[in-house]
Amino acid sequence: MHLASWDSKYESYACRVDQSQEDSSVEIAIFSTARPHMRAFHYAWLTFFFAFFAWFSATPLLSEIQTSLKLSKEEIWTSSICSAAGSVFTRCLAGPFCDIFGARLVSAVILVICGVPTMFTGLVNTAAGLSALRLISGVGGSAFVTCQYWTSTMFTREVSGTANALAAGWGNLGGGIAQIFVGTMLFPLFKLIYSKAGTQQDPATLAWRTCCIIPGLVCAGFSYFVIRYSDDSPKGNYHKRKKLGLMQKHSAWKYIKAALADHNTWLLFLMYGCCFGVEITTTNAAALYFTEEFKLSTESAAAVAFTFGGMNLFARGLGGFLSDASNAYWGMRGRLIWQLTCFALEGAFIMLFSKAKSLAGSITALMAFSLFVQMAEGSTFGIVPYLNPGLTGTVAGIIGAGGNAGAVVFSIIFQQLPYRDAFFWMGASTSCISILSTLVWIKGYEGLFFRRRVLPNPQTRSKSTTLHATDVSGNIDSVKMPTP
Repeated sequence: MHLASWDSKYESYACRVDQSQEDSSVEIAIFSTARPHMRAFHYAWLTFFFAFFAWFSATPLLSEIQTSLKLSKEEIWTSSICSAAGSVFTRCLAGPFCDIFGARLVSAVILVICGVPTMFTGLVNTAAGLSALRLISGVGGSAFVTCQYWTSTMFTREVSGTANALAAGWGNLGGGIAQIFVGTMLFPLFKLIYSKAGTQQDPATLAWRTCCIIPGLVCAGFSYFVIRYSDDSPKGNYHKRKKLGLMQKHSAWKYIKAALADHNTWLLFLMYGCCFGVEITTTNAAALYFTEEFKLSTESAAAVAFTFGGMNLFARGLGGFLSDASNAYWGMRGRLIWQLTCFALEGAFIMLFSKAKSLAGSITALMAFSLFVQMAEGSTFGIVPYLNPGLTGTVAGIIGAGGNAGAVVFSIIFQQLPYRDAFFWMGASTSCISILSTLVWIKGYEGLFFRRRVLPNPQTRSKSTTLHATDVSGNIDSVKMPTP
């Protein structure tokens, strides 16, 4: 056991910790569920997993929904645009809310908001109703922010790239599991049950109207365990720590304003739109693409689409691990080189996928570009904890919203263009945007082509000195001191 700081709710921890980083763990004990560090790690990715499981539960059924409700391609993609847009704003809010209330409470609220409407997917009868429902359930995408905030709080910056990437990758896997569980297992099962029951209605229609009840119920139900059996931080829950005077209280706007002032936030916002935005769009498009292009059944197309989301099992974690490894050898410059490489290759493989003519070639290219999509995400969030350690939640929320914003833009392209053309232009824009890695320059660290960006020296200020006081929650406050 390892000794905790004096102001912690715990006397000791199962993990080795760095007391200078608020008792954050310096190791990732994957097979442990000990509180607070590893319990939070597993609850972070499970929250993310169940939210994405519910959020994407309708995507393998879209071809059936389109046929049943007699919807056009444009109407189906409008619902996908709404689904992606559902968490653009809420991701921005989830970050500062995590900074204020802690990840535990915010995660539980997101699970309920996402899970409940998902259960009522079967009641949809119009294009407008489908878009409205997917807009609300899209709030589940905000679980990504709480996941990244939670792991960043529990682990030191030196290992947070790996921790963030593992948790996010396993959480993202929920979208892939939804493809195969709902599209390849539940849908044919319910279709068989309704066929055997001799119902006069179309068994396929009844099946898709029933499938989403299970993902929605699991998602909403998990919120109880999040509240009951986890911690906000290594030292305890935020609410109690504030009551004891161990944490300061701040407004959400203060956090957002400080995060928006950093140009690096906007660069990573744009870049994340070209990795996570690509992932959301492809998850929505994959089953439709293989159904239309290769005439696969709903069940088969969902199984093929799973190969894209299934790469999350290891690819995003690998991206974060290699970002940490690059940092160990070459510092921040190593992280940036790795990020640029991931984005450039991601775009190249997307363009290759758009040109593949055979089913086998398409699946191979899909898996290859999925690998680099996930690694690009892991490499990006290996950099995020360095931007402003006191505003981790807010920064993660804004950058995470970039992923959904990118998905909205790409979904509009897919709505207007043939699938192959849409994939090609999505890949081309991703390769081009990789150049933004050269412009990332964080205070206290070197850029790709810049020397170390030195923090301001208080002694050089003429009128006043700005000291950055870090409170016990890790939040940084600027305090004006007169020059002696």
